[in-house]
This record gives sequence, C-alpha cells and structure tokens, in this order.
Amino acid sequence: MKTSSTIRFLLLALFIIAISLLHYLTPLHLHYLHDIFQRLYYLPIILAAIWFGLPGGLACSLAVSIMYAPHILFQWGGHFTVELEKYLEIVLYNVVGGVTGLLVQRERDRSDELQQTAIGLELSFKKLQAQSEQIIAIEENLRRAEKLSTLGEMAAVLAHEIRNPLGSIRGTAEILRDDYRPGDPKYEFIEIQIRETERLNRVVEDFLRMARPLPSEMARCHVQEELETVTMLVANDARKRQVSLYLEPANSDVIVKADGEKLRQAFLNIVINALQATPGGGSLTVSTSVCRLEERAAICEVTFCDTGCGIDTLSQEKIFEPFYTTKSDGTGLGLAISRKIIEGHGGTLQIESAVGQGTTVLVTLPVLQAGESL
Repeated sequence: MKTSSTIRFLLLALFIIAISLLHYLTPLHLHYLHDIFQRLYYLPIILAAIWFGLPGGLACSLAVSIMYAPHILFQWGGHFTVELEKYLEIVLYNVVGGVTGLLVQRERDRSDELQQTAIGLELSFKKLQAQSEQIIAIEENLRRAEKLSTLGEMAAVLAHEIRNPLGSIRGTAEILRDDYRPGDPKYEFIEIQIRETERLNRVVEDFLRMARPLPSEMARCHVQEELETVTMLVANDARKRQVSLYLEPANSDVIVKADGEKLRQAFLNIVINALQATPGGGSLTVSTSVCRLEERAAICEVTFCDTGCGIDTLSQEKIFEPFYTTKSDGTGLGLAISRKIIEGHGGTLQIESAVGQGTTVLVTLPVLQAGESL
C-alpha cells in the first residue's frame, strides 16, 4: 500500500514539474500553447483528488498554484488583464481540487459505510445461523428425550409380556431337544427355535437397557485392560469372519473414572459393529492415546478403525437414533446405548466414515488425574 502511494505521489510530482517546465521554457508569444499547458494542470489535480481524497486534491492544487504563480508574476508581468485571468485560473485550480476531493471523499466514506454494513449483516447472518443450528440441536434432543420417555413407558410392559414367555418357550424347547439326536430334522428345528428365542431376548434386553437409567459404580478403570478383555471376547468371531483384529499396545497405563462393566459393554458394541461391517480379509485396529488439552487436563482417545464398507452421509446423521439400523437383523440400539454410556462418563463418541473407505470411531474419556478422588 505504501509503495503504491509513493509511486502515485512521484507521478503527480513529475506531471506538475513537466507542465511547469513547458510553461517556463515556451516563449510568451505562443500564448495558445500556454493556454493548453494551463489546462493540463487540471489533470494532476483531479488525479490527486481521486487517489488521495480531499487532502490530496487541496495539496495538489496548492502545489500547482505555487509552481504556476512565479510564471504569472515574472513572465507575464505588466499585463493586468492577462494576470487577472491567470489569477482566476489559480482560484479555479483550488476550487476543482477541493470540490473533486470532497466528492471523492464522500464516495469513499459511503463505500466504507456500505462495507461495514455488509460486514455487520454477514455477522448477523452467521449469528442467526448458529442460533438456528442450536435450536435444531435442542429440538433433536427434545425429540430424543421424548422417544426415550416413550421407551421407558413401554419397557415395563415388555419386561412382563415378552421376557417371561420367552423364558418358558426356551425352557420347553430345551426339554424337547433332549428327545432327539443331532442330525435329526426336528433337532435342527428346535435349535433354530432356541437361537431365535435368545436373539429376541437380547433385543428386549437392549431395549430395556436403552430405556431405563443406568446406575453406575465408578472406580479406577484401566482402559487398556478393558480393551484386552473385549478383543479376547470377540477374537473367535473375528477368526470366523476372517477379519484381522489388532489391539495396539498403549504407551502408558491410562486410567479413567468409570464403571468398568458398562465401559466394556460400550467398547464391545463398537467392536461387534465394526466386525459385522468388515468383509473377509479386512482388518480392525484398536488403539489408545492420551491428548493433553490444558496444563492439568488430559483426555484418553480410543480409536476403532476398520476397513469395512463405510457409512453413507445420510446414515451417519441417523446412526445414533434408537432403532435405526442398516442391518436386516440389527436392533438399532447398540451405538445409541454406547453413546449414552460414554456421555454418562463425561466423554464423547464420534464417527468418521466414507463409503468404500472404512469407518473410524473415536471415543474420548477424561483421564483420572493423580490424587483425584472418585
């Protein structure tokens, strides 16, 4: 900016000096040339007013007057009518410089006001947009709370009307199974009945787990030990699916304040979902790290990264909603329960995914600081 102003200032100075030299070096009897040179002074004055506003226009007109006045006094001396015309021209120089500079200055001020108004409107729009997003989030939370309230009301009915008959059906089926040998068609049908009964019972348990409050018994919980337990539980399932399961060793022993059983349940839901979404030959990697946010605060980051089919954008927006599932035999409660557990421990659960590029689930939990009470 300074360089541009300096160049403009030098151009104006050279312009004025050049016109003045033409005046002083041109013989007086060539008055028509002097009339032309006299009008040329308006060009630097107008340019100065456009470039530098009112101060520039006045300063340039004053400089032109100073450069032109000696020419009138010493070269045109003695001709009163001529001198009067020249003096009036000097007055016009200053009038043109002042008026042009004033108009340009007002236009610039108006432009600055419009720009400030545009900035203010943009800030207001962003603020309204943020408020709108906040309102949408609150409405979503209210809808989720209403849905959970409905689930809670239905939970008691389900517990009595479904779980007890399921227990009777399974018990009867197990008694009938003893009358047949493996390989008998009726034995296989009874096995199917028992498996489906167990699956339906799990659905009801997940439903109840989602609807009712989860009492927690907080204690010192070693994150890596919980992950080792989870990977050991699903190791056989991973082998059957031909999915490589890796648990990376932790750099340090990370301890969090948590209910170990519930935390293990959340991790297990995430791992099972990842295994089910990963085709044979794929892999699932689980890793733990510690990220320090402030001088005294730190969080534990647990990452579950699979090479599965990925999740489309529309499904990512709904994946934490109860009963939403992309699997034909899924309940749609696993991730909803997991997030509820993680958030109940003061953490977060986030998913990053792209179709055909796998999925990464990031769980964050506050690290238990040395000397912090349970």
